[in-house]
Amino acid sequence: MPAAKRAWPRGAGNEGSLAHQIRFTVQAGLARDQRTGLAWLQNLSPLAEPCFWGEALERVAGLNQRVYLGYSDWRLPNRRELVSLIDYAQARPALPAGHPFVGLELAWYWSATSYAGDPAYAWYLHLEGGRLFYGDKGRSYFLLPVRGSSASLAASGQIRCYGAAGAALPCAGSGQDGELRLGRPWPQPRFTAQGPVVQDNLTGLVWARAADLGPGPMSWFEAGQAAAALNQRGLGGLGGWRLPSIQELELLVDAAAHHPALPAGHPFVGVQEQYWSATSSGFDPEWAMALYLDKGGIGVGQKKDAHYCVWAVSGGESRGKGKKY
Repeated sequence: MPAAKRAWPRGAGNEGSLAHQIRFTVQAGLARDQRTGLAWLQNLSPLAEPCFWGEALERVAGLNQRVYLGYSDWRLPNRRELVSLIDYAQARPALPAGHPFVGLELAWYWSATSYAGDPAYAWYLHLEGGRLFYGDKGRSYFLLPVRGSSASLAASGQIRCYGAAGAALPCAGSGQDGELRLGRPWPQPRFTAQGPVVQDNLTGLVWARAADLGPGPMSWFEAGQAAAALNQRGLGGLGGWRLPSIQELELLVDAAAHHPALPAGHPFVGVQEQYWSATSSGFDPEWAMALYLDKGGIGVGQKKDAHYCVWAVSGGESRGKGKKY
């Protein structure tokens, strides 16, 4: 299999944290994320009122017209950029400890990415615990403007633009994810299958081709055991099989797709709607984060209950010392 660069490091959190590092530097009203390179508006107090999705795009355009803080390239972040802020080991807010933001609400924040299943809805992120779902564009939520782009984050996959009612519209000047398409482009082919395993050429991770180690939903504890059992089998000649982090699962999502929210032509078989991650909730360690792959959202489930299915991954910065392709 071809070598691949990782599009996102394994996130901080209980599934295997990176070494501690200073996440943000603050200068002239910007909070620059050292992990992604993105520059976020530090003080959100002037934008404290919730607004419709279309109004959020207009308010960002207004910042550019005013050359706010000396910059005219503010924008609404895409869904993957919003998720990149989250530290799932934290809660209220689910941001890295010591974050520099002022005026944050423990509430939903809009992204510039429409939901592929119904473009009258757009993706939003709840900063209280890091859940990602989609909301009616006619409802009022908050915004967190950003500047710049990131070489470490993958593009979301969205390539079209939509109005508040969900009708397709020209992208030029919209400020939407479908217009800007920021992030690392996906390699072609995105996936390389070899027998029972599939390498994601975007991230370098290797996934079990059979996307359900079931049968069916199981508890979080059973899911971890099922993934680890692949090491005894030596699936695909690899070791290091495990449950993926929620960040690794989210990287599989194509924001232009739904049911499942996977890139077109993917080689996986037995794809299910919902999957456990290895990432415990910062609210309560008896709960863990899960990916709703039918839609592309991120939620939670109580570990003891047979809520979700299991999909195993090998590789990563701190795991997977078996064979490499």
